Amino acid sequence: MYKYILTLLALVTLSLTACQESAAKKVNSTNATTNAAAPSNEASSSNSAEAPVMTFDKTSHDFGTIKEGEKVTTTFSFTNTGNADLIIVDARGSCGCTVPQYPKNTPIAPGGTGTIEVSFDSSNKPGIQQKSVTISANTKSGREMLRIKSQVTPDPAKQSQRDAQKTN
Repeated sequence: MYKYILTLLALVTLSLTACQESAAKKVNSTNATTNAAAPSNEASSSNSAEAPVMTFDKTSHDFGTIKEGEKVTTTFSFTNTGNADLIIVDARGSCGCTVPQYPKNTPIAPGGTGTIEVSFDSSNKPGIQQKSVTISANTKSGREMLRIKSQVTPDPAKQSQRDAQKTN
């Protein structure tokens, strides 16, 4: 029994520590293999000095007042103002109603530009809505954040159904 508990504890510890590496570290570790000839102190300082930088034209967008059920889209433009290729590993909306489209795993050279298109589906989302998109990239911080918001006017038919459910 003691061996069983010890084995289970080792597996749990291994699984919890295995997932603590961020996307930025993963991308930088693949970049580090190209710098393998350089001494480790020099490589780590040059990686941070040469890190890509995402500079956005805007980091938030207000759709204003929209009707429930409308699907709206906005585009966030960015420029790589750093000194190394920018690679976006992932972009995720804070809920299923917020969907980003982005240049996944496509190197963007210093000075290069790109866009992230964010769509918001207001179905069953009455009231004030504030959503975010988290971008995982090989920037110094490893994560960038975009935000959208809107005031969604309830659909009268759906609102009466919601009100009826509350009274039951």
